[in-house]
Amino acid sequence: MRETFISIFAIFWKDILSGLRTKEILTSVLVFGLLVLVIFNFAFEPGAGIRESVAPGILWVALVFAGVLGLNRTFDPEKENSCIEGLMLCPVERHVIYWGKLASSLTFMLMVAVIITPIFLALFDLPLFLPRLALIIALASLGFSAIGSLFSALSVGTRARDLLLPILFLPVAVPIIIAAVESTGLILEGRPWGDMWTWLQIMIAFDIIFLVISTLVFEFVVEE
Repeated sequence: MRETFISIFAIFWKDILSGLRTKEILTSVLVFGLLVLVIFNFAFEPGAGIRESVAPGILWVALVFAGVLGLNRTFDPEKENSCIEGLMLCPVERHVIYWGKLASSLTFMLMVAVIITPIFLALFDLPLFLPRLALIIALASLGFSAIGSLFSALSVGTRARDLLLPILFLPVAVPIIIAAVESTGLILEGRPWGDMWTWLQIMIAFDIIFLVISTLVFEFVVEE
């Protein structure tokens, strides 16, 4: 068990250092997310009505598509430098590779969310301190990373991987996206926890199901 955690951390730390060193993924994802927010900010006049209508959708459009852009690059370093074979030769279970990639993808998504979300709240004149929103973003990001890491491994060997990942990812991620948008809308309206409980249950169930499924099938995906 200890060796498993060490291996997961090694893969995670390698990806984090590589991403921070090149800044390519983080910069491109942040620029895209911020561009989406700025465009929508000019498209709609901030006001009382926008909080309940379009604000939650705008936030999650920025986060989801920025996340897809980042997830597309999850396995690129291994593919470009022929390192995937080296990972496959490591004396560890295949799901260890998945969990290491999942941890790094989740970390980058949360880093992007930490920067984008306060800017979104400021642009649309919303309260800057929303702890419940942080929980929704964390649960949704975990689900996105769980699916995205699996489909990124599946699509990395194809020529049209930049197109294939969104095609595979977005239909599967629809339930968690809807739950995230709906619960965010309830938070912005100031509704109590009880009103959001159904959506929270959906996100938690989604995360658990796809973490288990991805862990079980990753071995077959990565060996193709």
